[in-house]
Amino acid sequence: MLLVTGGAGFIGGAVVRGALARGTAVRVLDSFRPDVHGGRAPVPVGVQLVEGDVTDRDAVARALEGVDAVCHQAAKVGLGVDFADAPDYVASNDLGTAVLLAGMAAARVDRLVLASSMVVYGEGAYRSSRGPVPVPPRRAEDLEAGRFEPVDPVTGEDLVPGLVDEDAPIDPRNVYAATKAQQEALASVWARETGGRVAALRYHNVYGPGMPRDTPYAGVAALFRSQLEAGRAPTVLEDGRQRRDFVHVDDVAAANLAALEWTAAQTAGSVRAFNVGSGVVHTIGDLAEALSAAAGGPAPVVTGGFRLGDVRHVTADSSRLRAELDVPPPVPFEAGVREFATAPLRAAPTPSAR
Repeated sequence: MLLVTGGAGFIGGAVVRGALARGTAVRVLDSFRPDVHGGRAPVPVGVQLVEGDVTDRDAVARALEGVDAVCHQAAKVGLGVDFADAPDYVASNDLGTAVLLAGMAAARVDRLVLASSMVVYGEGAYRSSRGPVPVPPRRAEDLEAGRFEPVDPVTGEDLVPGLVDEDAPIDPRNVYAATKAQQEALASVWARETGGRVAALRYHNVYGPGMPRDTPYAGVAALFRSQLEAGRAPTVLEDGRQRRDFVHVDDVAAANLAALEWTAAQTAGSVRAFNVGSGVVHTIGDLAEALSAAAGGPAPVVTGGFRLGDVRHVTADSSRLRAELDVPPPVPFEAGVREFATAPLRAAPTPSAR
């Protein structure tokens, strides 16, 4: 039996469908938070459902009965509105993970696939003439002046962005990123103390059918898609040249299922991180233009605005994923965006009162 926390959500639902297609028995733990789902999202026929929050010890204990492995997708995602969101992020992501891990220890469930994120790296990898260069957080005064690109803090020269691998330092730059880094740390401690086995999947920018619409907590792909559906031009922050790796939700689901197989083959206490991306770099402007063209909508508008918690460039080396896990070739960007441009979105969530 596989437990998928957050299994009624965007990514969790894709994992559930993929597991069912393989003949796996699935149970879902989901709280159906209105600020996530915008209405009660159905789960597929044949899936056992435990309705409850991952911070609820009793609900977690019920959900773990008879379970062999867990895909932990339940989380509050996105950059958030402002720092007032911090308590909810920490409760949902870190307290929820701690409650789940304690329940797994009590139930002697020793296999975990954790939904982490590329945001744990902060900025991506950069080089200058003096070699690899770590860059500090961007300053509001630079962004207000339209200076979006990080520069070498020693020489002042322009930096060249590259791919970041799983051995890069963790350096979260916003509240969501900090909670994802803490989830990984908690899972590592759990594995060491209980003999559990953990695959931490650092998702890049996930997109695809069934994304939530019209919410500040959704990814940029959902925001662009929602604007186009309303007949508006996608609004692109900064200059649109921010580098990202857009990965289709079906590829993320496949990575979760492959990571489950990986955990089954590992020795006690094993912990490994995997970047989950397409392996192809695009800019945020590229995505906006491709979606507009595929949807027949208005051209994107580049605003020059910014969000202080955003990083400039972060793209990953996903070669470890393809070398060590049995994953299919990724959905090509062009085909995935063409499908996503007209695919249904979830109902608009209700703003959280928490």
